Formats: sequence, structure tokens, C-alpha cells
Amino acid sequence: MFLKRQGYPEEGELVFCTVTKIQYHAITVQLDEYDKPGLVPISEVSPGRIRNIRDFVQENKKIVCKVIKTDVERGQVDVSLRRVNESQKRGKADAIKQEQKAEKIIVSLGEKIKVPAEELYQKIAPKVLDHYEWIFQAFEDLVEKGASLEKLGVEKGLAGELEALVKDKIKPKKVEIIEKVTLKTFHEDGLDLIKDSFAKAKAVDPAVEVSYLGGGSYRMLVTAKDYKKAEGLIAGIRESMEKHVGKKGEIGFERQEA
Repeated sequence: MFLKRQGYPEEGELVFCTVTKIQYHAITVQLDEYDKPGLVPISEVSPGRIRNIRDFVQENKKIVCKVIKTDVERGQVDVSLRRVNESQKRGKADAIKQEQKAEKIIVSLGEKIKVPAEELYQKIAPKVLDHYEWIFQAFEDLVEKGASLEKLGVEKGLAGELEALVKDKIKPKKVEIIEKVTLKTFHEDGLDLIKDSFAKAKAVDPAVEVSYLGGGSYRMLVTAKDYKKAEGLIAGIRESMEKHVGKKGEIGFERQEA
């Protein structure tokens, strides 16, 4: 990774580390984001009794740790492996993967405009990281909220080229909700009633997708940028369809796994 944060991490901060040396009393690591050494005391490896420390770590293995003490004068950072739960490990690992994706986009731009990747990164990263913890977060805001890299301080021409590449490589987040709709009617205009009912659904959400499953059942797919929006669309569709069907038939909705 190109990312190298300035200074020292704060106590309680999660850090991504590479195991460099294993000793009987401690593990030496390199803090990847800060390019500084760290130490995992033997008591901070696991909450239980340790028979063989190599059952928990290996040299060159990537681990997520929590900072428990920083001594700037001595240049030492003590970190804990045992104080990090699985959810925190996944969250930190995902953040690193996303940042690596952001860096790959910068590398691709460098290849396109014939500028060395490290040099290009230094033109972009300091500006962006003044406003964001991660470059990938800025790229997400660019795609989803129309954020401007130029407004963050990136040179105009460079910002334009990078924004175009980011929009090509990163797509807006979306969530999907699937409902099984059961619609039965013995009304003389039953076919029109069914068609019009789904037309009502389309009026609420033009992007809703409907497919026939058979036996009076339909698969309805709603897509939105977040669950709150998606649930709002589902609620609106249900209300509109139920009101239209009324006493002319029976309609039911059942949530399905996406």
C-alpha cells in the first residue's frame, strides 16, 4: 500500500499489522498504515493460556490489532490482538481492501497519463486525506453524492481525469428487497385488475421488476441506495396495490431472501 499516515496511532485505534518476529514473550509487528514498529505483549495475544504462540500468529501474517499504549519518545507502540473481536477484524480488513482498490485506480490513472504511481499518489492523497480517513471514502462520495476532488484541493485537470476513472470503476451502492406477491381474483375483469395493480406498483417505483412465478404468484424486486429507501418504496407499493384490489380479490405479500 502507498498509504502512510503521519504521526502515531491513538490509543484504542484499530491498526493493520504485519507480523515480523515471534519471540517467547512478545510479537513484533509493523504497523502497515504508519510504517512504524509495534509490539504485542504475550499477555495481549489471547485471553486464554498460550501453549504455542505460533498457533495464533505466523511471520508475515496480516493481523488486526488495537493500540493500547503509545510512547512517542521511545518510538514504541504496544498493541493487542486479543482485544479485537471478529466484527472489528472484518471491518478493518474490508477498509484496507477498499483502500487498496482506490490505490489501484490511482495506479491505473498513472499508467494512462504516464506518471509514476507513487508520484501521482503524492499529488492526490495528502489533499484527500485532509478531509477523509480513507481515499476510498472520497471516491464513494464522488460516485454517490457528486463530491468534487477539485474542491478537496486536487489540481483541476488531474481531478477531472481521476473522477472519470473512479465513476467507471466504482458503482453506487444498492440494496435489494424481494417480495412474493400473491394476487387472486374471480372478478370478471380479473386480468385487467392484475395488470392495473402492478401498474400502480410501477407508479410508486418505476424501476420495480415483476416476474410471474405461476399459480397466481409474482416475484417483485425493489432496488434502492439504502434499506430505508427500499422499505419506503415497498410500503408505498403495498398500500397502492391493496387499495386498488380492494374487495375485488385477495392480495398478499411475503418477504423473500435476496
